[in-house]
Amino acid sequence: MGARLRGVLVGIAATALTVTLAGCGEAGGGNDDGGGGGDGEGRSIGLLLPENSTTRYEAFDRPFIEGKIKELCEDCDISYSNATEDTALQKQQFDALLTQGVDVIILDPVDAAVTESWVADAADQGVPVVAYDRLAEGAIDAYVSYDNFRVGQLQGEALLETLGDDADGARVIMINGSPTDPNAAMFKAGAHDVLDDVVEIVYEQDIDGWDPAEANSTVTTAIQALGTDGFDAVYSANDGMAAGIITALQNAGVGEVPVGGQDAELAGLQRIIAGEQAFTIYKALIPQAETTAEIAVRLLDGEDFDDLTPDSVDSPTDDGVPSALLEPVTVTAENIADTVVADGFYEATDICTAEYADDCAELDLG
Repeated sequence: MGARLRGVLVGIAATALTVTLAGCGEAGGGNDDGGGGGDGEGRSIGLLLPENSTTRYEAFDRPFIEGKIKELCEDCDISYSNATEDTALQKQQFDALLTQGVDVIILDPVDAAVTESWVADAADQGVPVVAYDRLAEGAIDAYVSYDNFRVGQLQGEALLETLGDDADGARVIMINGSPTDPNAAMFKAGAHDVLDDVVEIVYEQDIDGWDPAEANSTVTTAIQALGTDGFDAVYSANDGMAAGIITALQNAGVGEVPVGGQDAELAGLQRIIAGEQAFTIYKALIPQAETTAEIAVRLLDGEDFDDLTPDSVDSPTDDGVPSALLEPVTVTAENIADTVVADGFYEATDICTAEYADDCAELDLG
């Protein structure tokens, strides 16, 4: 494992305690301010992430954002909280940051549709807000994410490619992400853009909170309704839900049908190596996190950041938001080495544990 990722993963156990406190404490509970930040006396940045059921947030997004902030601003304090998929808790955490007197807030919202008033409150106090990964509503100062409609298109294209000559008229179960996450709507729209004229969507459901257990239950219900031979593929909006979906298929004795995903989670990559999952979509979290951190520090310093936000997006409440929209990549067994491994996101040894050693050897990975 690379030194950078080793340092990230060593802290996961400690992070779990922090997240627990975020879910149980008072407003702003679970803050890790890296040295007493957020008291209004020093330069401080608040970081609010939406949930911890997806491994990316605690294992990658948080440490990469915090690390880049510290690299660019040694005297900056960081106040961190995870909302554990609780909108009311995240509102308390946001308000607590304003009370503490932070200078900039990085916000990845649980429910982007409710944040307009939050952002207005921050603006009233002269606190800029950078939307991270999900497009928060309100007059935010910048937005950093991926072209999420394109993510959905790539998912649809990869599913069709996996089906090959059987794609035309194939019957597809579609399991979408959380309805409170604006990215989920864009993934779904992008996938439909590719799939609708080619396949038949025979069952479709959004999953609250991206919950793998609910995805498992939903697909189990779909199998009961359609029969074990009533569908040809399953679209899954992310890797976490793909795990629950694949378990449901196996428990029902369903033969091999392609299941896609997204996020390039380690477990998802291992399922791809083993032939259980067809593909994932890789969104390089390091540049996303580090770009966000640099924008936040420049806002803190009153500096221009136009070179970091070459794009522009419209939200339901604000037009022309300065944005950085990065390019997603489809990952299959054939290109894992050229994507997530080549980027240092994972090393081959992270993926090729003893359980997957034979599979990796067949792919010359490891």
